[in-house]
Amino acid sequence: MNEVIKFLNDNPVQYFSTVGLDGRPKVRPFQFMLEKEGKLYFCTNNEKDVYSQIQNNPYVEICTSTPNFAWIRLSGKAKFTKDLDIKKSIIEHSPLVKSLYQNAENPIFEAFYLEDAKATIADFSGNPPVTYML
Repeated sequence: MNEVIKFLNDNPVQYFSTVGLDGRPKVRPFQFMLEKEGKLYFCTNNEKDVYSQIQNNPYVEICTSTPNFAWIRLSGKAKFTKDLDIKKSIIEHSPLVKSLYQNAENPIFEAFYLEDAKATIADFSGNPPVTYML
């Protein structure tokens, strides 16, 4: 788990993929927020298309890479939470999120974690990829 969290934190722009309501893939930049009790948390806004897409099909995938072409693929089932402590932690963690939503009680602010997450870290070194079940 620590290797996955470090990779995500060291490479803060990740690309988040969903299945659009039209059945086609949709990818956009996203950012990992935090880990708590073994869960990887992200956030969004319930007025965005991505929120509707996750509601329709909760299986998502995230990918990012280092400048040296090591990469991570992270997949799982997005599960939304109303836990105000998690939302407060996210607001405290990210100045950008705080600037967008101001506080954890904002009705459009949504937090979610990945259930049954799987992460694979790979590179072009010739070494086999390393997979983590989270």
